[in-house]
Amino acid sequence: MELGLKGKGVIVTGASRGIGRAIALGFAREGANVAICARGAEALEATKAEIVKLGVDCYAAACDVGDAASLKKFLDMAHQELGGIGVLVNNPSGFGVTDDEAGWLASVNVDMMAAVRATWQVVPWLEAAGGGAIIHITSISGLEASLPGVAAYAAVKAALISHSKSMAVELAPKGIRVNCVAPGSIDFPDGFWDQINKTNKPFYDMIVGTIPSGRMGRPEEIANAVVFLASGKASWISGAMLPVDGVQHKGNL
Repeated sequence: MELGLKGKGVIVTGASRGIGRAIALGFAREGANVAICARGAEALEATKAEIVKLGVDCYAAACDVGDAASLKKFLDMAHQELGGIGVLVNNPSGFGVTDDEAGWLASVNVDMMAAVRATWQVVPWLEAAGGGAIIHITSISGLEASLPGVAAYAAVKAALISHSKSMAVELAPKGIRVNCVAPGSIDFPDGFWDQINKTNKPFYDMIVGTIPSGRMGRPEEIANAVVFLASGKASWISGAMLPVDGVQHKGNL
C-alpha cells in the first residue's frame, strides 16, 4: 500500500531504541525524512546510520526532552534540517516506577509535558504546511488500574490520552489530526520486559499469561500502526486511541 509519506518531514522523540527506533525506521522505509532524538548519543547514532542506509535524510541530536530548552532547540533544528515538518510522534517515557514525588514529577515532565511542549511548537509548522499529523505513544496502563508502584506512569498516560482528544477537536479545522497509540507490553533487547525476563522470569511469565494472544508485542507492530495513522490513508481518523496490545487490555472503553 502506498502511504504517501515519501519526502515528508517526520519528528520522532525517544527514538534510539525499542518502539521509537522501530517507528523512525518505519517512516524511513516509506521514504520519509526523519529527525530523531534521545538522551543516549551512541544508540542514537546507530539508529541514524540504519535510517540513512534506507536512502533518506536523518537529523539526530542528543536531547533531554524533559528539559524545555533542550527540546525546543532540537525541534527548531529538526524543522530547519528537514525543510519542514508533516508529522510529530511523541514517544519518550520517564516510566516513573516509584509512587513518590520524584516518580510523579518525572512522569509528568517527560511523559506529559514533553509531548505538550512539542505539540505547542510544532502546530504552527503543520498549519503552515496545510495540515499534518500528531501521534502520542501512550500505554494501555492509561486505560485501567496500574500495576503496583506505577500509578504515576498510568495516570500521566491517561492524561495524555485526554489531552490528545481535546487537541484533535481544537486542531481539526486546521487540517491537523491528533491520535494516540497505546501499546501493551512490548519486549525488545535491553528493554524493560527483557530485563524482567532475565531477573524475574515468574513475573514475566505471569504477565504473558494475561495476554490472550499468548506473547508480548514487538516494536515493529507498534510502528506499523503509527505509520498508518500518520499517512493520508488515515485521513478521517482523528481523536482516536488505538490499543496495539494483542487484547491485553480487555475493558470496553
